[in-house]
Amino acid sequence: MIRLHHCPQTRSMRTLWLLHELEVEFEVVLRAFDRSLRDPEYLSLSPAGRVPALEIDGERMFETGAITEYLCERFPQANMGRGPSDPDRMAWLVWVHFAETISQHAAALTQQHIMLYEDAMRSPVVMKLEAARLGKCYDAIEARLSTPVENRDYLLTSGFSAADVSVGQAVYMAKHFATLDRHPAVAEWYERITERPEFRKSLPDGEGARLYARDFYPAWEPGA
Repeated sequence: MIRLHHCPQTRSMRTLWLLHELEVEFEVVLRAFDRSLRDPEYLSLSPAGRVPALEIDGERMFETGAITEYLCERFPQANMGRGPSDPDRMAWLVWVHFAETISQHAAALTQQHIMLYEDAMRSPVVMKLEAARLGKCYDAIEARLSTPVENRDYLLTSGFSAADVSVGQAVYMAKHFATLDRHPAVAEWYERITERPEFRKSLPDGEGARLYARDFYPAWEPGA
């Protein structure tokens, strides 16, 4: 039995997308992105009160990178992972975990734009700095995708994998704060991977609460 505890438009969307790609049976517990994540019952699954939390065969997992590695190893038939002897193993690990670098900057901007309700709590400096850092992350992906390697339609030469899922979902969050206008290779890759039915299945279905009320949040200016 696999049970995913999920809040729409958060890091747990990464695991939801991956589970769809793996074509395994699982169930989703839809949770609100609020203080209920601090309830003792949920903290027993995720000690920091964050999503995702994954219950699998009576055990629990609560870090997206670890969850991605475990699921790809547990269900290798989907070819979403890359084993120790695979030439792309090193790159796979790097990009799976680079997703968290992107996500931490998107999370900081989510806090500034959405979670802080009073303008006095917000910092234009933090907003601009974190948005610029997202731009640097896009630079790294652009460089990877622009490398003159045959069939570089995805992050790995060997094709689509959980690395694309992980980074793609992180970019999905990041695009709410930094556009891809100056990163054509990233934009083309992002369009390609988000056309997948499995990605579409991971999007909010209209019934659950969304984290982002808008598609894009421009840098905030005092008095604006």
